Amino acid sequence: MQGTFPVLDVQVVPERLHFLHGKMDFFKHFHANSMADTRNMSAFVYHCLCLLFGTSKEVEAIRDVISVINALGHMRNYSILTTGSRGEGFRTMDADLDIMYWSDDYRVIWEVHESQYYNNLNKELILCDGSESPPGFTLLYLLSQISDTEIQEACVRMKNRYYISSSKHRQIKCSTHSQSSYLHGPCVSRYHGMLEYDFAHGFASDIWPPSASSWIDRSHSWPPPHIVDVIVKSGCHFVAIGHKLGRHEHEPNEWRISFSLAEQKLVYAMNHPQFLTYGLLKLFLNSEINNGRGDDDKLLCSYHIKTAVFWAIQQNTIPFWSPYSLVDSSWICFKIILKWVYEGVCPNFFIPSNNMFLSNIHGEAQNALFTRLYKLYEMGIQSILETLSIPSCNKCIEFIRGPRILLWSNEDFEFSEADFDVKLFREINTQDRFIYYKVGNFMNFLHVIEKTFTIPLTQYHVIMLQKLISTVLQNLAFTVHMNNYTQENKMKYIADKMSRHILKFAAKFGCISDMLFLAMYHYKTFRYREALALIDVIKVKLAQPYVIYKSDVDEEKYRKAVGGQSWTIKMRKAVAWDINLNNDILFIKELRPEQQSSQQNDMHCLYIPPFVMLYMLEIFCCKHIDTIRAKAAVDNLKGLVCFDQGQHIHPTAKNISWHILGMCQQTTGNLRDALFSYQQSLKEDQLHGIQSATKMRIIIIHLRNHFKNI
Repeated sequence: MQGTFPVLDVQVVPERLHFLHGKMDFFKHFHANSMADTRNMSAFVYHCLCLLFGTSKEVEAIRDVISVINALGHMRNYSILTTGSRGEGFRTMDADLDIMYWSDDYRVIWEVHESQYYNNLNKELILCDGSESPPGFTLLYLLSQISDTEIQEACVRMKNRYYISSSKHRQIKCSTHSQSSYLHGPCVSRYHGMLEYDFAHGFASDIWPPSASSWIDRSHSWPPPHIVDVIVKSGCHFVAIGHKLGRHEHEPNEWRISFSLAEQKLVYAMNHPQFLTYGLLKLFLNSEINNGRGDDDKLLCSYHIKTAVFWAIQQNTIPFWSPYSLVDSSWICFKIILKWVYEGVCPNFFIPSNNMFLSNIHGEAQNALFTRLYKLYEMGIQSILETLSIPSCNKCIEFIRGPRILLWSNEDFEFSEADFDVKLFREINTQDRFIYYKVGNFMNFLHVIEKTFTIPLTQYHVIMLQKLISTVLQNLAFTVHMNNYTQENKMKYIADKMSRHILKFAAKFGCISDMLFLAMYHYKTFRYREALALIDVIKVKLAQPYVIYKSDVDEEKYRKAVGGQSWTIKMRKAVAWDINLNNDILFIKELRPEQQSSQQNDMHCLYIPPFVMLYMLEIFCCKHIDTIRAKAAVDNLKGLVCFDQGQHIHPTAKNISWHILGMCQQTTGNLRDALFSYQQSLKEDQLHGIQSATKMRIIIIHLRNHFKNI
């Protein structure tokens, strides 16, 4: 690289922090003597980051919950791995969902003789050919004919062999997703509400890449030997993207060697200060380095940050990682990145000959990036601390100064029991919503869950599995009823008895709001009085001040009600979440248009707040047996939808809540108010994809008014 900038030394160099002269508002919360040195500020930053990303205990819980979801991927002959920030244990609002898929029917080998390992296994073998590809990339070709039409269509003929083209493979996989999907690097991407999903479809190898053998040799100090052994035995993966600067005729056909599983295990092997250092640098990247820049101008990414942290840990660049050295540790890692940009070389952690800057950080782009980074370097450590001036961090300061923290020690601190449980149950609910339960796979899903119980489980595994069982049973019960609705009376009776039994059993595994599925089934089968009796019970349970919904809970009352009890009891007595209605299943006929509209907009499910669902069922039941109570329930629902400040209806659920209010008003004959509610629904963010149903119901009201006036 040309320029007058000095070559940087990335060894530990103590820089003096000028805290009192900083521009960050959060420094005003501290007295001068509390900011005398880096250690005190590092301790503050450490605890602030624990609030953002979680304590070590919280991160462990999140990872265990995710591992259950990954383990259940085998139920359809493929495996999944939740990758990216979420897979590593980070929880921020901008953490997208990255998932890698690979078929269990295929395995990639490096040499022909390795095929002997699969003589007795039903696997289709793919052979690597990296002879003409840059480090970290390879071509893949088939060793025999296969029947998979998708793979056949992705093949190109070269050198008298059939190679699997990565570009064709991406296009084919994109076409099998929803209409709103698009290609993003090696991934097929789509939005579901406000969350972006990135799906990487690839292949797996059980054998460690020969080109990464040097990593094994140099892994003496970190990670520990048993982690190295697990990583090597786990092999690697291949994702559908070629090297931009490779041979022109090979780039559309090349595959990148992916170490996503190995990297995740390395992140899990970090101690908590190392993990939070990585998190702080990710914040620094987004808020300072890449802030305000388009995707094409973001030359540095979090993968480069992670690589720098890996190298810093393994090479003992930072001799001691602790909460008191976090600021210095982050600064050293930043200088590693700066040195790499200056030299134009970012060595891949597993295959160092793979320079990850080669394709986009060179020439003028490299000069411009180094200039920008060097300006931050000249600001000193304060440039990284500026990251903590973002709104989410400012909130942490008041939190730290408040009474909620129970323990503040050298290594970690803990929040109240209620705080931890809120985060745990929120993650369980989030992961439960991510899974798409396809009709016909419920029994297979339960079989996979049963096999999961044969391996050692943590307490977090168990509570996640319980919620999954509850959700599967709910879907199964309505599917059984749906499939036997047209059968003879005896079969209908057996199916009805089975469905009711399943739903009662499911309620024992789930939370308070899961009881609404049984109430919904009572309504569906014309048992209105049974449904209302159950609704009254649920209403009392949901109204308790200690109930967790989203992030709200009265901590003191929660502690008195369920403090110290098992998470199974807590979930059943003190947790509620949105009702998740699979669009492939007809739950009640009144919601058929909404489910169809949602499905047409590539949504798998409807999500309805529990109180909204409760009032809707109460109104539908009372319409048949108690019209006075029905009108009172409509008034209660109207008050909830109009005046709730997010306690019972999250802003993202306003759209469907207004719509359901309109349905209930229309049911009780109040067409004018129903029309207003539907119009309000259309003004909200259309995150549920029900706008077609809303417009249809508006048209119906106009037609009724028209014919009424004729």
